[in-house]
Amino acid sequence: MERGDTLDPLDRFTALPLYQQIKEEIASRIQGGRWSVGQKLPSENELVELLGVSRMTINRALRELTRDGLLVRVHGVGTFVAERRRHASLIQLRDIAEEIREAGKTHRLKVLELERVDADRELARAMALAVDSPVFRLVAVHYQDDVPVLYEDRIVNPALAPGFLDADFARMTATAYLVSIIVPDEMEHVVQAVLPEPRIAAALEIGRGEPCLKLSRRTFKDDDVVTSAALFYPGSRYSLGARYFTDDYRVR
Repeated sequence: MERGDTLDPLDRFTALPLYQQIKEEIASRIQGGRWSVGQKLPSENELVELLGVSRMTINRALRELTRDGLLVRVHGVGTFVAERRRHASLIQLRDIAEEIREAGKTHRLKVLELERVDADRELARAMALAVDSPVFRLVAVHYQDDVPVLYEDRIVNPALAPGFLDADFARMTATAYLVSIIVPDEMEHVVQAVLPEPRIAAALEIGRGEPCLKLSRRTFKDDDVVTSAALFYPGSRYSLGARYFTDDYRVR
């Protein structure tokens, strides 16, 4: 950051707290484009000397700007202008076929079951439907270069995706199909480490003692459950990860 683009002097004769003045000045420069994404800010010590305020005041301003998604702080490296915050209501569902192809590999899907079933108590609870309600079920294995990397057990609400059983899953995944007809407005994820049941271990071609990452995912549209999926990834072949902005730095 050029020395000529440091912060303006603070107003000592206003009721606006000093940390708030610093926040507003930094936010104004970022939002106005004077400080660009990835640009490094002066260190806390430099800001203390430049502005003539306490380190606590500087720290509070930077901490709250980080919480607001305008800055990102890297321990031992410094503070940088963050990438723009993504829209909070936009849910991006990554298709594993797309991920595999982006890595230069070949994706293949093998359907094991595709049928209409009556929801038992567990499925009814997951789908927020009455017991014995009709639902669609897909069980499939995803391959990367002919190596199984994902076992998918998915339940779909027929009222929201009536054509699901007729979809060509040799050509597209269930995720791709559902996103093409419904834009979900909420998503729920639960990740667990589990030992696979025999049928899952056999489908993934792993030993029963090899742990899997189980991702339980539900997507919603207008408070209705669109789909509930149990996704099993062999721990030795796949990893789950995400990078996102948190809404609050505090632990609650």
